[in-house]
Amino acid sequence: MAKPPANHGKSWTPAAVTQLKQLAKENTPTRVIGLKLGRTEDAVRAKAGEENLSLKPTNQSPYNRRKP
Repeated sequence: MAKPPANHGKSWTPAAVTQLKQLAKENTPTRVIGLKLGRTEDAVRAKAGEENLSLKPTNQSPYNRRKP
């Protein structure tokens, strides 16, 4: 079994929430955000949902359709 991340079971600090918002704005992958914040991907997704943050990349066209 994998060892728990550094912040396992700890509450989110305002600084961590601010960093989450900044990383989400920069289109950082969820896994990388988790590693930087010492959280699991599920914890990052859950907190993003609570904060109404979208973790979807904004710089990619859907279904690889590009306008000619």
